Amino acid sequence: MMIRGLISFLAMAMAAPVAAQSLDDVVSIEVLPGWTTSSGNQMAALAVTLAPGWKTYWRAPGDAGIPPMVTYSGSSNVASAQLRWPVPKVFYQNGTRSIGYEDRVILPVELTRDTDGEMRLAGQMNIGICDEICVPAQLNFDQVLPEGGRRDPLIVAALVDRPLRAEEAGVGVVSCAASPSEYGMNLYAEITMPALAGGEEVVIEAGDPQVWVSEPEMVRRGDVITASVQMVHVTGEGFAVDRSAVRITVLGGDVAVDIQGCRAP
Repeated sequence: MMIRGLISFLAMAMAAPVAAQSLDDVVSIEVLPGWTTSSGNQMAALAVTLAPGWKTYWRAPGDAGIPPMVTYSGSSNVASAQLRWPVPKVFYQNGTRSIGYEDRVILPVELTRDTDGEMRLAGQMNIGICDEICVPAQLNFDQVLPEGGRRDPLIVAALVDRPLRAEEAGVGVVSCAASPSEYGMNLYAEITMPALAGGEEVVIEAGDPQVWVSEPEMVRRGDVITASVQMVHVTGEGFAVDRSAVRITVLGGDVAVDIQGCRAP
């Protein structure tokens, strides 16, 4: 399973994007201009709409998913862009787990300005989309964002639909132990936290996009979740695990808990 998942990850990550124009009836993207916040930043959003039955992937897509990538290369008066991910759903197909969204997803993006005045948000989103088949798609966006504007209820709703921070969810001690494996590294995590409703799923990210992470083996005993994964660098080279960069997400029902970093046992 580990090798199959890694091969799938590499194959899809290297696949040439399909031009968005050939997929107009399946997926589209729109920039929501948003508004200027009290800090002077612009709160905009990328709205991705999918045809019925199609899905796309979250930041950490699962064993069979395609990691999304967003670039802002055509933008102007943009110093930085921070993308926000609403709580995703977990899907199972043919025994394989994927994590993402269906129908329509609003991805808020907070932009800082170089100078006062309007901004231009332009670039590309490379995503995977799936129905009975999965294909990569390249979506181009380009929108002028005038200074000012009104709060957009769609963006506000997406911001509200965020994962809980660890302290908000009552998370206690979170520890990680790493050990070498045949192909890379094993990581064993323990998370102390109250149970979430609706069944729980765990996602572990290495904090390095070049490190593939397997699907976890997870068990809950009382207030403690234990989860173990295998990590492999895509080049096959050795690497170190930075515990402060490890990101653990616990999903349950319509709730997610975002845990940044873990300590040594």
